[in-house]
Amino acid sequence: MMYYRFGKVFHFLTVLIFVFVFLYIYAALTDIVAYQLDDSGGFDKSIGKETFFYTGIVAFIVLNVLLVVPAKMIENQSISSLKRIFPKGKLLSDYMIAWMYSFVGIINVSLIIMTFFVHSINNQNEISAGEFSFFFYLIPVLFVIWIGALFWILIQKFKEVQASNKI
Repeated sequence: MMYYRFGKVFHFLTVLIFVFVFLYIYAALTDIVAYQLDDSGGFDKSIGKETFFYTGIVAFIVLNVLLVVPAKMIENQSISSLKRIFPKGKLLSDYMIAWMYSFVGIINVSLIIMTFFVHSINNQNEISAGEFSFFFYLIPVLFVIWIGALFWILIQKFKEVQASNKI
């Protein structure tokens, strides 16, 4: 048991990596940040460096807070209905908490990849934007795997509830 600790560690590591990568890339960007190129390789869509920074940080914080709060509520047993559904110490409760933290970690990994992509657009001599095609296929695959894991956890929970109702 205590699988949720692995999820928490993964989430924490992705937070640290995002902050490091985001600040490094922010420092390397020019005053105008492109996020889309036209057919000739010129900037098609761009924003200011500060707008990019604040938008990225706000999106990161909002996503992390919105998605970690439910995990914390289950973990701390702060609502009575959550105590009934996910009692502390049960294997499926640990799985659910681990899933929630690791899902936020997957979102953070996606944000890291998008940050690297913006960096590659703005610094074509270091990394070409075409080198990210693998990662853009990786993100949906990770989401499908994690959503599949969520359905597996929920199916196991429904089976557990059905078994307890038959007794």
